[in-house]
Amino acid sequence: MNREQSPLDYFRFVLLTVVGQAFEAAGYRLEENPVQWAGGLFRFSKPFENGLYGFIEFQLLNYADTIWASGNASRFRVMLTRSDRPTPAAASPSPFYTRRTLSTLVVQDFGVAILPSADHWWEFRSTQQLGSALAEAGHLIVGYGIPWLAGDLLPPSG
Repeated sequence: MNREQSPLDYFRFVLLTVVGQAFEAAGYRLEENPVQWAGGLFRFSKPFENGLYGFIEFQLLNYADTIWASGNASRFRVMLTRSDRPTPAAASPSPFYTRRTLSTLVVQDFGVAILPSADHWWEFRSTQQLGSALAEAGHLIVGYGIPWLAGDLLPPSG
């Protein structure tokens, strides 16, 4: 990381390096919103042909060592939203509106115990760990999240 680059800028750089091409191939683009980025929120969005929108949000909690706290891992989680509104923060009465964390979707809804819990945050302390965490989340997003947002993959009923 160079001196001018903040931890948030670095996260965005690694995020785009690891998952950017796959998301772009699926039609998702990172929203250019430096104010959100400064708060640790990185949102990819895609308008669907049926008037709905898909959103993939990475929420980063970046920890820095201080005299009060040391050794805490930084972490992120992924939120998936499908809505008829162009922003995921606006709840909608639409029957197509849905919002889930990636870990809840995979572990609870699809019943795949690949993560420690349905309330999982990916932790990292180094660039290598960040890359691995983003790769793991990216694989789950491509395998479960993107098809679920499009309505092409539904959890088993039961």
